[in-house]
Amino acid sequence: MGVNIFEFILLALRAAIPAGTPLLYGTLGEVYAERSGVLNLGVEGMMIMGAVSGFAVAHTTGNVWFGILTAALVGGLLALIHAFACITLRVNQVVSGLALTMLGLGISGMMGKRYVGQPLAARLQPIHIPGLSDLPVIGELLFRFDILVYIGILLVPLLWFLLYKTRLGITLRSVGENPAAADALGVNVAFVRYAAVVFGGMMAGVGGAYLSVSYAPAWIEGMTAGAGWIVIALTIFAIWDPRRALLGAYLFGGVRVLQYRLQPLGISPNLLNMLPFLLTILVLWISSGEAARRHIGAPAALMTPYSREER
Repeated sequence: MGVNIFEFILLALRAAIPAGTPLLYGTLGEVYAERSGVLNLGVEGMMIMGAVSGFAVAHTTGNVWFGILTAALVGGLLALIHAFACITLRVNQVVSGLALTMLGLGISGMMGKRYVGQPLAARLQPIHIPGLSDLPVIGELLFRFDILVYIGILLVPLLWFLLYKTRLGITLRSVGENPAAADALGVNVAFVRYAAVVFGGMMAGVGGAYLSVSYAPAWIEGMTAGAGWIVIALTIFAIWDPRRALLGAYLFGGVRVLQYRLQPLGISPNLLNMLPFLLTILVLWISSGEAARRHIGAPAALMTPYSREER
């Protein structure tokens, strides 16, 4: 029994890493967007558009990296629309984000019809790292994944360093905390916010592409299955910190795969499937109040449009 439990835990942990990878990409991007003061509720739409465009290009060209690049560009384009609406036109950020999610879900459904049931010949393969991949337990758990998993992990310390240890990060955080003060110091608030939101959209697109070209190399309508909404909650769960995003993404990814691992024990998969969304609702509810947002360290100017004329 002990061996079976150990094997079950090992398999669950190993499954949590690829399952959490698309959430990690989306969360890292959303951390930067929200640190600039812009909430992006269109992550779900950007991820699903990344998934369908990435699969379509990879399937057509036979090159996975062309598909991933396309997904990043598509996600960035949708984010640019969101940035223009929220930063230039000062449209309500919630309304704009929800509209983009509905737009992405609709367009992806139409675009993807011809690809349903189509196999993907070109796909990312797990990387065998000599010496490390052959280690007992640790090798199987950490060193037998494809390159996008490792890129996601490496991005965590890199983005943390940029955010907290560089002038670029100080500028980004100052725009999200007090855009008027940043503007007075010569910072182009609109440019910083545009750049952060577009970066967030590109990361969401890559997260979506990971689903369709690596995690489950196929196109299925609605295959993101609410991952974008989980990303929103994970950003708050991570307290807008890339390091915490890594833990949160793998934690939520592990909860999502539990529905398959626990079915033999007689636990309802429908109940298990609700767990990530119950956690999402809980996190969003806890952080919904203004006092709660200040307590957990939300950017002070989050969702607050800025205009130089109102300084």
